[in-house]
Amino acid sequence: MPILSKLDLCRLIPHEGQMCLIDSVHEWSPVEITCQSRSHLDPNNPLRRDGRLESLCGLEYAAQGMAIHIGLVASPDWTGPHIGYIGAIRDCALHREYLDDVPGDLEIQAMQLFSQKHSVIYSFNLSGDGGQYLSGRASLFLKR
Repeated sequence: MPILSKLDLCRLIPHEGQMCLIDSVHEWSPVEITCQSRSHLDPNNPLRRDGRLESLCGLEYAAQGMAIHIGLVASPDWTGPHIGYIGAIRDCALHREYLDDVPGDLEIQAMQLFSQKHSVIYSFNLSGDGGQYLSGRASLFLKR
């Protein structure tokens, strides 16, 4: 599969500019996706508070990875923009306090565990530099 650029990604999610946190997609299949980002190192990251990027903000990285996956694998009859709502986060584990001091790329992985017409459940993992930083499951509800 081809690598997707940031420009391609902004067409798949409802965010643009600095709020599009994912830099690229390196691989995907019908049930999983792996993305990369360096936006955690940007001092102008819109999710920073008091100059720091808390690990809990990794949920937005994971949500964007899931949204990109949904856009990539959407059925042909599901056209137009998708709006997704997070219904629940389960088994969420934070393994560090901040992300802004992680050197190198963040890797965002999401695996679709369940899919039904307008709802999906994913497991997600945020890692980098040899460590795991955030993991859990998310239920999403989709609307056109």
